[in-house]
Amino acid sequence: MKRFIEVLSNIWKIEELKTRIGITLGLLVVYRIGAQVVLPGIDAVQLSELSSRTSGGGLLGVLNMFTGGAFANASVFALGIMPYISASIVVQLMGIAIPYLQKLQKEGESGRRRINQITRWLTIAICVFQAPAYLYSLSALGVPESAFVLGKGLGFMVPSVIILVTGTIFAMWLGEKITDKGIGNGISLLITVGIVATLPMSFAQEFVSRVTENNGGPIVILIETIVWIAINAICILLVMAVRQIPVQYARRTASGGIDKNQIGSRQYIPLKLNASGVMPIIFAQALMFAPAALGRLASDSEVGQWLQASFSDIFGLWYNILFAVLIIVFTYFYTAITVPTNKMADDLKRSGGFVPGVRPGTETADFLDRIMSQITFPGSLFLAAVAVLPAVVYHLFGMQQGWALFYGGTSLLIMVGVAIDTIQQINAYLLNRHYDGLMKTGSKRKTAGI
Repeated sequence: MKRFIEVLSNIWKIEELKTRIGITLGLLVVYRIGAQVVLPGIDAVQLSELSSRTSGGGLLGVLNMFTGGAFANASVFALGIMPYISASIVVQLMGIAIPYLQKLQKEGESGRRRINQITRWLTIAICVFQAPAYLYSLSALGVPESAFVLGKGLGFMVPSVIILVTGTIFAMWLGEKITDKGIGNGISLLITVGIVATLPMSFAQEFVSRVTENNGGPIVILIETIVWIAINAICILLVMAVRQIPVQYARRTASGGIDKNQIGSRQYIPLKLNASGVMPIIFAQALMFAPAALGRLASDSEVGQWLQASFSDIFGLWYNILFAVLIIVFTYFYTAITVPTNKMADDLKRSGGFVPGVRPGTETADFLDRIMSQITFPGSLFLAAVAVLPAVVYHLFGMQQGWALFYGGTSLLIMVGVAIDTIQQINAYLLNRHYDGLMKTGSKRKTAGI
């Protein structure tokens, strides 16, 4: 506890870090407030049926969780940040086949800005299709016609579509501002805040089910809590696990050259078991809405009915099989994008470093790529296993669907991954300030960091 208080004290002493945390919290509060603002022309009192349909599991429950309850509230942020995630998936997939995007990926910061601009425009295009679909689906989801105060004419639809599109763009802007001016990955933090907002209610429903309905009692709740903490620990190990590749550097001569006959200090390249973080989960979850949507479009055929029945239940067999396969595929795909082994090998060669027993250059790049493939395979399997765990505990132990979603799956992995990433960024600020204090004056040595 003393250590924790000391860390908080050190954070307060670093003005830039304190400002960034304040900006992050402020923008997250804005997002949460926006999730409660109902669209003009809809009576919020008559949305109880929509809330009940999204309070449990199912695809609607997952979508409502990702939007932090905005979907069930018919709020200005009802579409959430998922259209931006979908646009990012499309752009990254097109980057494999389209030479123009491949060229932009190699242009550094300027290319990244251009790709972000393309992603934004694609997000708007997706929202233009999703917004009317959401508004028309409200009646099918239990919202009575009397809830639409202005009716469903153009006088309601056009302004509402504009508001929903603007809400998503504003949420995207909030996420980008958090990334630039705050702490952590803004888009992931927005999703995480929405997930955390549903945690207390999900636990309360499970508690009521176990205690008041004589379905195990407090002992079962205690066991479930202990198991949940253990799963959290396993997820942390999954996110933090690394494979260390030893690297040696040749000593430099007095003239600045490299003496390859003398070996300098040994260091390591840390290759993460799960280098892609939570992005494969987010990408896979975004695509899992597609089969059920295709089934609804072809509901008259047997295939359409099967798709709708099989992929509307997030605890079903076929849903989880496809979900696991997509996670494995996206883990390899995103790792290949985020871990440029060729660039790592070139940088290592230029700095006079080498992996013992491996020639610098192409052989080093092939060696690193082979190691990444070997550790990504078990990492992707572990990631997929944790992702489908909610379906396992739901069927085996009869948990409430909302609480089961936090036993692994998208919810837990996103929360753990984003929390670790944010804590690491805060820790980096603390360590950097500690280093600066040592270099400037000895008086700051005891107070500048941890």
